[in-house]
Amino acid sequence: MKIRFNSAVLMVKDIDVSRRFYETVLRQEIEMDLGKNIAFKAGFSLWQADYAYPVIFGRPFDELEQRGYDQFEMCFESEIIDEVYSELKASGVEFVHEMVEQPWAQRVFRVYDPDRNVVEVGEPMEFVIKRLLSSGMTELEVAQRTYMPIEAVREVAARF
Repeated sequence: MKIRFNSAVLMVKDIDVSRRFYETVLRQEIEMDLGKNIAFKAGFSLWQADYAYPVIFGRPFDELEQRGYDQFEMCFESEIIDEVYSELKASGVEFVHEMVEQPWAQRVFRVYDPDRNVVEVGEPMEFVIKRLLSSGMTELEVAQRTYMPIEAVREVAARF
């Protein structure tokens, strides 16, 4: 079988509220707006749940049947993570947690979207590698700390 991943789709309660969050707060560019379904250039879509459920399941959307919170995470990266963090703090978005360093040394923070899906914003791993190399760590130490293959660390180091 030959298939490839196309995109992630979030079922949302209010597509206008979710659109504003992803378009305005997270500054994602819309590729196509079909009203009840909005595709973003980053490769994910929003689908109005009360429209999608009858299409998918052949029955009306029942909010009580909707999945629990925190079961889906959208991951974004930013080279200016500190600025993005400050902007989102000022916007009043609900945070899952503040900026933290993951076990693999990547700095990330997570917020909730309007439907309480988790949205992660992290620094690109290339930046993590550069940061650790700049701190004086060897390529091997960086590979061990980040769980990245030594070849990937060397590739970043060569461009650094």
